[in-house]
Amino acid sequence: MPTREEWLEERKKGIGGSDAAAIVGMNPYKTNVQLWKEKTGLVEAEDISEKPFVKYGTLAEEHLRAIFALDYPIYEVEHEENSIIKHPKYDFLFASLDGKLRNKETGELGILEIKTSNILTSQHKEKWDNRIPQNYYIQILHYMLVTGRTFAILKAQLRYELPNNEIYHQTKHYYIKKEDVEDDINYLLGEEIKFWEYVQSKKEPPLKLPSV
Repeated sequence: MPTREEWLEERKKGIGGSDAAAIVGMNPYKTNVQLWKEKTGLVEAEDISEKPFVKYGTLAEEHLRAIFALDYPIYEVEHEENSIIKHPKYDFLFASLDGKLRNKETGELGILEIKTSNILTSQHKEKWDNRIPQNYYIQILHYMLVTGRTFAILKAQLRYELPNNEIYHQTKHYYIKKEDVEDDINYLLGEEIKFWEYVQSKKEPPLKLPSV
């Protein structure tokens, strides 16, 4: 099993799931140009691992994965820490999954993605109303693209801090079939290939900004 340091070093050599949304202009926190600067070594990526919301999500992940396995016994759930799966043709595309799924009845292989999110505003809450936030949707597309797995389940734990300092949690599950999003996956593949060509040539890509 790779160490976390080895995993972090390997991430610099290609495009991972957390990079995908920035490439297509759908990451509200990072542009494709900022990502390009990181991948070409012009700037160091910010280390956010010690930020409270990131640490919370990291510590919660194994527990939420275990709860998912209890709630959905139809799935066999596997996880290997710091593992990297590479695309069979484009080795600069890789995935590190929160969980691998196998439907025990059909044998179908899928992906488990786990997210925790602090809901601080009505606008933030709206992003989760009967849909997946765009940046997370793109991340899931990337994982299906890399692995070829035919479905993905997003388990999201939304955390609300109430005025009386109590904490309220809401859990949502979203199911995506690969066959329903093939056009989006093919579009993403094309954009990621173009982006990596910009990285290799050291030529800055045209700026793409998230829609407001």
